[in-house]
Order: sequence, then C-alpha cells, then structure tokens
Amino acid sequence: MYRNASLRRSAIAAGTCTALAAVLLSGAAGAQATTSPTQVAAPDIDVAAVKGHLNELQSIADSNGGNRAHGQPGYKASLDYIKGKLDAAGFTTAIQEFDFNGSTGYNLIADWPGSSADQVVMAGAHLDSVGRGPGINDNGSGSAGILEVALAVAKADLKPAKQLRFAWWGAEEYGMVGSTHYVGKLGSGGLSKIDSYLNFDMIGSPNPGYFVYDDDPELEKVFKDWYAAKDIATEPETEGDGRSDHAPFKERGVRVGGLFTGAETKKTQEQARNWGGTAGESFDPCYHSSCDTTKNLDDTALDYNSDAIASAIWDLSA
Repeated sequence: MYRNASLRRSAIAAGTCTALAAVLLSGAAGAQATTSPTQVAAPDIDVAAVKGHLNELQSIADSNGGNRAHGQPGYKASLDYIKGKLDAAGFTTAIQEFDFNGSTGYNLIADWPGSSADQVVMAGAHLDSVGRGPGINDNGSGSAGILEVALAVAKADLKPAKQLRFAWWGAEEYGMVGSTHYVGKLGSGGLSKIDSYLNFDMIGSPNPGYFVYDDDPELEKVFKDWYAAKDIATEPETEGDGRSDHAPFKERGVRVGGLFTGAETKKTQEQARNWGGTAGESFDPCYHSSCDTTKNLDDTALDYNSDAIASAIWDLSA
C-alpha cells in the first residue's frame, strides 16, 4: 500500500443454482424461490493454497535481493509466476508495459473467456513490494488471494453473465503508477464497460482488522453482509483511503469496493474487543519493513478475506 495519498496526487494524477423454482406448500400457504441458472455457490478458498503462493513469492524475493520492487528482478519473476498459473488454467493474459523512474514496469491482466465484455467485474491487487522487504502482506496477500480465487473460477468452469477480469499492478508503491497507466489507456469507452472494480491490498495483517471500502453502498453491502453472516464486525476502510489502486478507477467514475486488514495505524481497545489481537499495536508492525515475510500473516484473516473475495466475485458476476 502506498503511504501517502496527497503525495500520490502530486506525483501521479448464495445462492445455489436451480433449474426450476421450488414451491413449498404447507396447508393453505406456499413460498417460491428462484435463482439464475448460471448462479452457483462460491467455493471455499483453501488458505493453504493461498499461503503456497505466498511461499513462492517469498522464495522469489529471497533469490532477488530480498524484495519484489518495481524495476527489480524480483518483481518480474513474481509476475511470471502468476502469469504461468493463469495461463495453465485457461485465462487469456496480457502484460502491459509502462515506464517509470527509469525502469520498465509491468501490469498483468487476465480475462476469463466466454462472457460478454460489455460489463466487466474486475478484481485487482498490486504485486510490487517496497525495496526494503519481500512484501508478503503488502501486498503478496492480496495478490495471492485473487490468484487463488481466479484459479477457483477456472476449476469451477464458471459461466458468469459478466466478464471477469483480474489484474496485478506494478509500481503501486510509487503512487499507483501501474493502475493509473491502465485506467488512462482504457479511455472513456473502456471505463464505461467496467461494472465494478474491487481492490485487495493487505488482507492478512498479523494484528488484523476487518475493514470494508465504503466508496459504493452496493459493493460495501456485498462484503458487509458476508461478514455479518459470519458474526464478524466490520468497519469502514478509512486508513488507506486513496492510498491504493482503487483510486484511479474511482477518480474516473468507476464504482469501487474492497477489503483491508490495516497497516501502520494502531488497533484500539474497542477494535481488540471486536476482533481480538493486541490493542495499542499496529495492525501490521512490519509494514514496509524487511520483516514483512511469510511469518507476518494472520491465517484466519487471510482465510476469511479470500473466501469473501470469492463470494463477491460469484455474486457480482452472476
């Protein structure tokens, strides 16, 4: 997650599928329920699989100077790893190049084939780390989470009514450079086809909170309802507002949503009562540090958030 929104602005501009309605009769009264023939229940995302991707990203960082930052070999190796998984699963992938700070940057875009591109549901996460560490929570967690959800789409051979698109952004840590480049290249015509953009930046913080983007009421409700069903309290996401890759989309009129587990801000006593963890300690004490490794994660938060992402993708694309 990019540290400062004002610096960015100055630097860069369940349903179950049924074939028939069910009619339940009891005496004189009956009730009817229907679902779309293409709508199926979202799968449970295996957190062990998500962590498997994070182990690979850690290994890539370890082999490339300890980081996966823009302009460094660890970033491109991370992108190649994810692209390989998506290509093998049947996605149509494309690498988008851009120049920043004297280096070539890369976005990875993956479309699930077979649906109309007139309405696109898009999920994204930045793939780059800062130069000081491997960036496993920030933002290997979001990158691995949406990757495993994308692979679940392929495994289910999902037939969504809307086009599903996944994106991994470069140079977010310099001020949302990759996502801003993508939005600029789309133009008004391309942006008008994006029904919603969901952003996932830091979804496994070790002292986690459960924050939901409040930028769009409908998208916010999708996530809040999912957590409410699990009896998990949520709060509006304010700490990172404007500091991640949803910002360029929102600025151009695309409705945005997403999840966040907290960065450098300290957890309050009330939040600790609601969510557990340690009051008075940062949500992520290793934020932008060398200790942001695979040890810097909360498995429960990573699991819940990965499942919530899948549920939203299944729901919004149906």
